[in-house]
Amino acid sequence: MERKLNLTSSPILKLLKNIAIPSMTGSIFQTLFNLVDTFYAGKISYEALAALSMSFPLYFIIVSAGIGIVAGCNSLIANAIGTRNKIAASIYSYHSIIYGILISIVITLIGIFFSYDLLKIMGNSRETIFLAKEYTDIIFYGTIIFLILTSLNSILYAQGDTKTYRNVLFVGVIANIILNPLFIFGFYFFPAFGIAGLAISTILIQLCASVYLFKKVNNTEIKISFKLSNFDIKRNFLINIFNQCMPITMALFLVATGSYILLFFIGNFGDAAVAGYGAAVRFEHLFSLPVIGLNTAVISIASQNFGAKRYGRIKEVYSKAIYLGTIIMCISGILIYILSDLIIAIFSNDLEVIKFGSTYLKIAAFIGPIYPVFFISHALFTALKKTFLIFYSNLFRMLILPFIIIWTILNVMNGYFLDIFYGLLIMNWILGFVMLLIARGLMIKIFKEDKKAFFLF
Repeated sequence: MERKLNLTSSPILKLLKNIAIPSMTGSIFQTLFNLVDTFYAGKISYEALAALSMSFPLYFIIVSAGIGIVAGCNSLIANAIGTRNKIAASIYSYHSIIYGILISIVITLIGIFFSYDLLKIMGNSRETIFLAKEYTDIIFYGTIIFLILTSLNSILYAQGDTKTYRNVLFVGVIANIILNPLFIFGFYFFPAFGIAGLAISTILIQLCASVYLFKKVNNTEIKISFKLSNFDIKRNFLINIFNQCMPITMALFLVATGSYILLFFIGNFGDAAVAGYGAAVRFEHLFSLPVIGLNTAVISIASQNFGAKRYGRIKEVYSKAIYLGTIIMCISGILIYILSDLIIAIFSNDLEVIKFGSTYLKIAAFIGPIYPVFFISHALFTALKKTFLIFYSNLFRMLILPFIIIWTILNVMNGYFLDIFYGLLIMNWILGFVMLLIARGLMIKIFKEDKKAFFLF
């Protein structure tokens, strides 16, 4: 395949535009896909909307593994391409699929056997718990399909192709709009599955997407042939993938755990608070998608340039991505603040749900501008093969510090719902500046730069 972009020589801004925008657009479609689920869950019942919100931390376990594969395998394959070692790139591609299958088995077993107990701890109504389990059980059975899909996508991302997955997600949104009501409410010979219909639609769409991505991968320089000999496990390659992907997965698992703990505390304010916060978070993701697109672009660009030892381009893409991301999130924050009530009203006409969701969004609008520092720094760590730093970053930012802050606010300071997010607002901004210093120190060490000559960005 003729490569239109050269990640080691093309202008950085051109690369960011050509890689980040399709990735961002694809992420928008992914969020719209989730918002369609949220919309139809609200049409089923108030409890179904709360159940979908409750299921998010468990579903995010699967998403964490998928993002770990996309980011980790993307960087390894791209790095091999940067060193002009196509054989290694091909071996990593096969092993990304092997890794995805192995991880999917573990996650499926955990999800099926422990989902009820995990949902029960959140303390919502019995009906809401059973609805959430009905949804998550099907999602966990489809884990293998989703992780094979992400493995194939990592191969395309490593070559700078973010357009294919964008197109898949666009078609997926349209299909989800059609299939959701069909599977939820039934139609002639189609039985009504209720909330389980949301999960069935998701798995079916992911299966079709996997078949399409497989065909697209085989139109590139790195092809996947289903010969058993090609899937012989090469220990060193699988270990490298594990070491690169697992810290990212565990870091994102900490995000799921943090969301789980946060929902536990929010559950003290009732199902309306859970439903409002859940709807708000899903819509908030829509505004942060440009930063996710930049994250993907930085991983691909920085990884190939790290393999080619073009360190100046890594510094350039890091700084420019943060500048662009911060500007975008400031604009997004203004829109979120102004439209917060209208946003939540899309999903529910319950005044309590709207109040809680809107309250969160107005505070989240001020947290957003610091998000690019975390996303782009994590992309840098991935490209430089220091993914353990992402784990420690999320350990403190998503788990340890939030737990301490929220517990103190509610139990010592007798705070209310909005006070939780004021505390998290302050925490994120402080940690953001710490993250900049860590990224600077890492680049100075690896690139062997003079500290005095190394500008912060």
